[in-house]
Amino acid sequence: MDVALEFRSTLAEWIGKLGVALQPLSERLAEPLRQRHCLHADETPVRQLDPGQGKTKHAYLWAYRSNHLDQGPAMIVFDYQIGSAGAHARAFLGTWRGHLMVDDYAGYKALFADGVTELACLAHVRRRFFELHAANGSPVAGETAEARLQRRQAQARPVLVNLHTWLQTMQQAVAPGSGTGKAIEHALKRRPALVRYIDSGTLPIDNNAIRPIAIGKQNWLFAGSERAGRRTAAIQTLLVTARLNGLDPMQWLTSVLERLPTCPNNQIDSLLPLQKSTPL
Repeated sequence: MDVALEFRSTLAEWIGKLGVALQPLSERLAEPLRQRHCLHADETPVRQLDPGQGKTKHAYLWAYRSNHLDQGPAMIVFDYQIGSAGAHARAFLGTWRGHLMVDDYAGYKALFADGVTELACLAHVRRRFFELHAANGSPVAGETAEARLQRRQAQARPVLVNLHTWLQTMQQAVAPGSGTGKAIEHALKRRPALVRYIDSGTLPIDNNAIRPIAIGKQNWLFAGSERAGRRTAAIQTLLVTARLNGLDPMQWLTSVLERLPTCPNNQIDSLLPLQKSTPL
């Protein structure tokens, strides 16, 4: 038992040192990410050990991902924070002003009032109706942006117009406080941000590109501290970005740890887990 505990402690120490070593790369990756004109964002609760209380408390892993329809390598950055206040998103994005794909969380509203353009997730709207139905019984790869825009105008726009008309009609026929009534109200309220994508060939239609974050957190119980959470975020930032770019995370990590101690600051971009490790 003592050997097992000692091994676990040693392994945790190694991971902590790994997070410290990779932190500069994670911070650097956030800079080119904020140069993209369209981003996905999501916040998900995680558990953090609460010393002295004998229990855990809520912390949040904020995730920011590049748009998969953009040109250039894919990027994702995790930002570990002890709260869910919108101020954390505003602090991370800083002066960035682009299109932001999010759910309907109120914490993002201040960004939209300050020049960021809101994109709403059609999958979130669909989910409310799908869940009600489940409970009550009730070819685009490789497409150019120009072709995608034409198809959206020709096919998606009429569907969305008809959907809006249908929702308005159904709203008069259902009880406002019912599950269906709330789902309809949510869809109508989000309409401007939901349909914005049809006037572009590069804006995303939903926020599903960021879903693996919420799924991945199920593989660990809690962060031992805020500092440990930030180190975990740095590690996940780089390993998930490597995977998004078709790199083997283990091979990339091994190579970077060998080169990192002697890499000059002006060549740090060569260590980033992108398809083309060139200065950004």
